[in-house]
Amino acid sequence: MEFTAGGRLEVRVTEADVGKRVSVRRLTGGGAGPEKFTDTVGVLTSWDAGVLLITRRTGETVRVPEAALVAGKVVPAAPARRRGPAAAFEELARISARAWQPVESEPLGEWLLRSAAGFTRRANSVLPLGDPGLPLDEALAHVRRWYGERGLPAYVQTATGAEGTQELLCAELEKRGWRSEVTAELRVAALAPLGDRPGPEETGGPPVRLDRTCDTAWLRRYQRSGTPGPHVAHVLGSGPSVWFATVPGASDVPAAIGRCVVDGRWAGFMAVEVDPARRREGLATAVMTALARRALEEGASAAWLQVEADNDGARALYEGMGFAVHHRYHHFRSS
Repeated sequence: MEFTAGGRLEVRVTEADVGKRVSVRRLTGGGAGPEKFTDTVGVLTSWDAGVLLITRRTGETVRVPEAALVAGKVVPAAPARRRGPAAAFEELARISARAWQPVESEPLGEWLLRSAAGFTRRANSVLPLGDPGLPLDEALAHVRRWYGERGLPAYVQTATGAEGTQELLCAELEKRGWRSEVTAELRVAALAPLGDRPGPEETGGPPVRLDRTCDTAWLRRYQRSGTPGPHVAHVLGSGPSVWFATVPGASDVPAAIGRCVVDGRWAGFMAVEVDPARRREGLATAVMTALARRALEEGASAAWLQVEADNDGARALYEGMGFAVHHRYHHFRSS
């Protein structure tokens, strides 16, 4: 990593650069072991009492003692994307929010408080896209009261890793004792290659049925639904154009399911689940292909999905389908 044209190491970041994306090099080791250089790239979220806090794309916070700095510079807000459709963070945040609409919501300035009787964190957390119109501590106190009145834990959904994401808010939440419970990736891909994959009619696989609503059998396969109720049906049925996919099974529980929400140029894929006994039969791919073809018919051209960062199997599947990470989002819970 070169920090100057001549190769000299030079610290060219200051406290005034808090909030900007930086690249720093520091000296680590010492003592009994050899010293070495370590590089860190991310958003400078704090510079206080001789310590820099840098938030990486993954949301991880790195502490860098000022005394250990040997080089540093401000770098572009986000690297050029090499694959996947171009999209701004806020566009994707609003698109994905419309695919998981709460039963109840209330604005707080430019924040949106969302509640759905606890069904999914996405529909039961604050979407903070802008200024809450109050000092942060007052806004967070209001959030705690609002969720407490509904018997729910207070969550704030934040994002890191793209231009316009919320590394500074993440750092402020951590400073106030909020803790990130779940980290997930929002991935994007071109839609046409998904629809071009061979379907069951070409492969001889089981048929995929598409419906506008989900029935009781579909919900039996969906592991996250908990006790079905009106709030579950509301969230799952929300969105501009919603489709449910079902691969029939040997019993009254489907072998595989999926959900797609078409919203303008975007098709969002979610709730793709397969009977553990039927894995590696291509059922998830069949579900995605059928939903992609329907979304293409409705005029969509780009795809998105969300997958938890520790779900290695699903991440590998979607990577193979061409989905690239756009940003990561985190659910911070009040202590």
